[in-house]
Order: sequence, then structure tokens, then C-alpha cells
Amino acid sequence: MAEASGACFVAIGGSLRPNSLTYQALEVVRREFERLRLLLHILDLRQMKLPFADGSESYPDYPDVEVLRATMKRADGIILASPEYHGGISGSLKNALDLLSFEHLEGKVFGLISVLGGESNSNTLNQMRLIVRWVHGWAIPEQIAIGRAWSAFDEQGNLKDENLRQRLQRFVQSLVTNTSKLRGSRLPAP
Repeated sequence: MAEASGACFVAIGGSLRPNSLTYQALEVVRREFERLRLLLHILDLRQMKLPFADGSESYPDYPDVEVLRATMKRADGIILASPEYHGGISGSLKNALDLLSFEHLEGKVFGLISVLGGESNSNTLNQMRLIVRWVHGWAIPEQIAIGRAWSAFDEQGNLKDENLRQRLQRFVQSLVTNTSKLRGSRLPAP
């Protein structure tokens, strides 16, 4: 689990593509957490068998629902990352969030990342921010939009744009700092 000094950080990506640029972005974030000597647990929806949310409290035929719920309940800081599909968050991320309740999300600190094929915009980020607010979570002010994602990474999976890389570092530092402040965790200074 992604625990360090009493804090737990979890990321969830909303892409189901085999060579997902959303998960490539989360790997960059994970390396930044490692640089800070913190762990980030990435929940990979491509590896989970989740049903369509129907409002049920229990999904006995889908044990991964309990894995999702238990992991998110333990989390202090959460990163939501989604590709932008038709101007909004992916259905897979929305469905995963719909399988959760206030019990799993309320009072958590969130960082938001969108990955787009075209120019950067805030559509997906704004939708995620609205969801976070609705479940009584705290979204940090820093957010990341990776436009033209198909050309954003080098062969080693690093961001090519130095400004974006520095923004991502500040994003991670803000998530760690604000999680420590809002959740009362004792984390090392970034």
C-alpha cells in the first residue's frame, strides 16, 4: 500500500487502453513521489473487473469493488487522472467513482490530471473538480492538463516539456503538503 509517515496516496486512471497515455502520466507522477521518498499506489482499472454502477450497496459477483472501496477508504491523498473523451471524463473513471460513496471519498485531498489528444483545456478537470466537491473532498488548486499527449512523452516515458515537468513537480508537492495539512498526516517536507 502507498503509505509513508502515516499517509496513504492512491491514483486512479480512467483509461482502458493497453498503451494508455493516462497511465504513462501517472507513472511520471509515481516517479516524482519516489523522488520525495513517498509511495503512490496506482489502481489500474484495466486490471480490475468492475460492474456498471447501479446504486447497489453490494456487488457480490465483483470482488474488485471491495478492493476499490477499501483502497480508496484508506487513502488520504487521491489523484484522479482521465483522458478527455467528447469534452468530459471517461466513462470508466465516472463508473469507478459511482461505485464509491461519501464513506470512501469525503474529506480526502484530490489532485486532478487530464490527458488530451488536442489542445489543453479545462473541461475534464472542471468535471472532476465538480465531482470532488460533490463528495465533500478537497481539490488542490494546482491541476495538470497534458495536451497533445501523443507527443508529450519521450521514449523513456518522461515529459518532454520542461515547464510541464516543473508544474507536475509542484502539483505533487502541493498534494503532499495539503494532504498533510488537511488530513493531519506527518509527511516529510517536499
